[in-house]
Amino acid sequence: MRWEELDRQPCSLARSLSIVGDRWTLLVLRECFLRVRRFEEFEQRLGIARHVLADRLKKLTDAGVLRKVPYQERPRREEYRLTEKGLDLYPVMLSLLDWGDKWMAGPEGPPVLRRHKACGHVAHAVHTCSECGEELKARDMTVELGPGAPAALKAAGVKGE
Repeated sequence: MRWEELDRQPCSLARSLSIVGDRWTLLVLRECFLRVRRFEEFEQRLGIARHVLADRLKKLTDAGVLRKVPYQERPRREEYRLTEKGLDLYPVMLSLLDWGDKWMAGPEGPPVLRRHKACGHVAHAVHTCSECGEELKARDMTVELGPGAPAALKAAGVKGE
């Protein structure tokens, strides 16, 4: 499978990775969730080459994850804002951050804490079953083909990925 063909794979993970599956894109998204909006600020905070940043911002905008919003007319200047599609990536980012805090942080602990405004506690990502409320863990899950699975897999009797 070639990188540029990921968006055509019959797999939601592969299709998602076609948009957010490289390190610069995830770091751009991190900055978006930290309310960075302007090109120069992304460039400064990330230390990223201008052409790489422009490419990632265009990709995220074309995919509907970000939208451009004008903040100045003469000369016209635009900033980048998360769309609903982009905001829906927050649980993914939290999960990656929690994994990094657990497995990659130094002995001092995590570099950033996320505090829930409503209750004031430091929060961590927890995934629960939408039906029973139990925590979702890899060993407790099974997979099966869904309605979007290719006909060839269905015909072969494949049970899931």
